[in-house]
Amino acid sequence: MALQISPSILSADFARLAEEAKAVEGADWLHVDVMDNHFVPNLTLGVPVVEALGKATDTPLDCHLMIEDPDRWAPQYIEAGAGSVTFHAEAAAAPVRLAREIRAQGARASMALKPATPIDPFEDLLPELDMVLVMTVEPGFGGQAFLDIMLPKIRRTRELISKHGLEMWLQVDGGVSASTIERCAEAGADVFVAGSAVYGADDPAKAVRELRDLAQEATSVVRPAEDGPTTAR
Repeated sequence: MALQISPSILSADFARLAEEAKAVEGADWLHVDVMDNHFVPNLTLGVPVVEALGKATDTPLDCHLMIEDPDRWAPQYIEAGAGSVTFHAEAAAAPVRLAREIRAQGARASMALKPATPIDPFEDLLPELDMVLVMTVEPGFGGQAFLDIMLPKIRRTRELISKHGLEMWLQVDGGVSASTIERCAEAGADVFVAGSAVYGADDPAKAVRELRDLAQEATSVVRPAEDGPTTAR
């Protein structure tokens, strides 16, 4: 399982976004939280800033739309340069149609779930997606503490993905740090959004590497080889 780190620009210095984006260019994605002050009680950035970020970094953009009416707005973020677009299950009017439209425009389609939203009602929708995002805090603000009670939901989501034999990613967002990423990885997550843990570090690029290493260690399983001594895979 390839593990990926997606630093959240929400925790960066907004006066230096281009520099902050370059500071984590060893990351797999740059996570961009789009908030509209309606779906969540905060206002961040929109299409023009996403477009500017896309020109400032070679790291692909992972746009998390915490907004009302993503059915209408999601395509604009693809046009702005997003390589992955996440809409919320609680906000989308027609999630299957929206996921297909995102894919048709060349981006990865992802669906996010708030902490109180279970995954099981969306089981039949999973084949339409490239990723599921399990929120491990309430969306709307950075710097919140990780909710351990979300670990069973991460495991359940991984079970459903495996049940259907899907090649899709499972992302976690909220309170991911050196002290929590291993638990998330063990539960089945393979894409990790980290804000304060990366941008609060003296060396953000080093923090990305260390987080990836911790997640990798947590998912390394020692199994007996068919011939010879035990090996770690």
